[in-house]
Amino acid sequence: MNTRAFSTPARLFGDYSARLSATLEGFDWTSVERLAYDLLDCWQTGRQVFLAGNGGSGGNANHLSNDFLYALSKTPGSGLRVHSLSANPSVITCLANDEGYDQVFSLQLAVLARKGDVLIALSGSGNSPNIVRALQEARTIGMTSYAVLGYAGGKAKAIADVPIHFRIDDMQISEDAQMVVGHMLMQWLSGQRGEIAGLKNKG
Repeated sequence: MNTRAFSTPARLFGDYSARLSATLEGFDWTSVERLAYDLLDCWQTGRQVFLAGNGGSGGNANHLSNDFLYALSKTPGSGLRVHSLSANPSVITCLANDEGYDQVFSLQLAVLARKGDVLIALSGSGNSPNIVRALQEARTIGMTSYAVLGYAGGKAKAIADVPIHFRIDDMQISEDAQMVVGHMLMQWLSGQRGEIAGLKNKG
């Protein structure tokens, strides 16, 4: 959280908007484009996509899983095969209680994921132990991993196959960037619906 004091809410809002805009305008979108094409291939082939995050990033993982599952196409049965590892409180609390919170995502992947699947890790700092463990497990399984990160990128930046790193020392803007990336992907993928429909009709 940014702790600078402002005399009025409007001054903070203006400063926040400027920093968010600067973060996005100066970004190299090559890594996001790679993720876009990977997700398109997942949509075409049925490979699974997993998202994971803690706190606000966990909420973003749930939100984007919803977008990719149904809102992407609005056609029953036509979305991505997507799962949020942050969504099931029974699973999370069981694994946290029995094995430790650092394994709540990696142990789910060990059961559900297969070689060739995709992991999208969402983390402000990139240092959350359960995110690091999930990325390590993805590598063991043979998944392709992406990590949408803020701050210095943390340990996750070095472990992810493709880091998507926004260098901003602000947790809220880091989490905003996660949603911006997710919604950009959703809109681009939604525009590919005709290609997906054509492939399904040929099948």
